[in-house]
Amino acid sequence: MRKARLCVIGLLLLSSFGCATEEYVRQQVDPLADRIGKLESKVTGIESRLTALEQKGATGSAELEAAKKETAEAKNLAEQAAKTAQNAADKANEAANKAEEAANKAEQAAQKAVKAFELEQKK
Repeated sequence: MRKARLCVIGLLLLSSFGCATEEYVRQQVDPLADRIGKLESKVTGIESRLTALEQKGATGSAELEAAKKETAEAKNLAEQAAKTAQNAADKANEAANKAEEAANKAEQAAQKAVKAFELEQKK
């Protein structure tokens, strides 16, 4: 009798936990399958972009070297232009100084002429 009771209690306990039906499992798994599918498609897209970037990287190295060479040439040209501009500025400064000296001499000559004119007028 005791064994019969234990069997009945065991069956009741097993039936109280319930079983997962096929529909319940599908409801739980389908959203996960959708998310996994979306993630797989994203990973595929990322892998293709990475492959494209790797290919660009190989060609980008040559382009980078060419850009470095062009940059060095541009730097040299800029330095030459700066030197030329500095030389021109120096020459312009010298010309301005000479013009100022000439203006001073002209002013002095004008003052002498005015004095000479005044002296001639007084005679």
